[in-house]
Amino acid sequence: MKVIIITGSSDGIGAEVARQLAAKYGAQAALVLAARNEERLRAVAAACAASGAQTMVVSTDVSDQAQCRRLIDMTVEKFDRIDVLINNAGRSAHALLDEVTDLGWYEELMRINFWGSVWCTHAALSHLKKSKGSIVAVSSLAGLIGVPGRTAYSATKFAMSGFFEALRIELKPAGVSVTTAYPGVVATQIRHHGFNAAGGELGRSSLKEDNAMPVEECAALIIGGMEARKREVVMSLKGKLGRFMKLIAPGRVEDVALAAVEADHRPS
Repeated sequence: MKVIIITGSSDGIGAEVARQLAAKYGAQAALVLAARNEERLRAVAAACAASGAQTMVVSTDVSDQAQCRRLIDMTVEKFDRIDVLINNAGRSAHALLDEVTDLGWYEELMRINFWGSVWCTHAALSHLKKSKGSIVAVSSLAGLIGVPGRTAYSATKFAMSGFFEALRIELKPAGVSVTTAYPGVVATQIRHHGFNAAGGELGRSSLKEDNAMPVEECAALIIGGMEARKREVVMSLKGKLGRFMKLIAPGRVEDVALAAVEADHRPS
């Protein structure tokens, strides 16, 4: 039986990853679902249980280190092992730096997106070494290529990329795989709930979403990368090309990034 922890699994990518893992592994999976919204977590758990998976719901705010440790402790107490940790919990943000008056929410975003992943990973590390398990970090294309209006968000995702790249090398002798996933624009509500310049909720997406990737496709790519123990999963041809072009034509990549932002969210 595989014991898999998924943070941020009450909706969006995390919830879909949980449902797909349950459908794929059935009774061979024990899914530990973590997020702040316990009611939504229980709905996801019910769907996973209907596919035969064992589930455990742990209400968790990953911006609190003690709650991250509690999540890991409760998992080990119940299942006596951890095979996979999927660090998916995160929040979006969109604001031009010169519109921000209080940088407090920048710090909060770093606690959620970066430190939440670090704290969960650190607490689970000894158990993952025992199982020779896998770590998945859900970053973003904004963690590979800077996007205007995303200074806070990109900073957290670039931090994740650097941390997990270094950790991958550290854990190679221990037989623990580290996969970093880089989704682009995915059809979820994450951008609507992201921070605005004042630190409130944005209430809409600031990106062009005509060609947003279906969440089902994104989740399947993450699971495929996890199972193949890939180093990275860069999603979409545009993302792969952008990463390459950044090395040889950075100015062109910056123009494309600017064009991807809705007109009323661009710098003047």
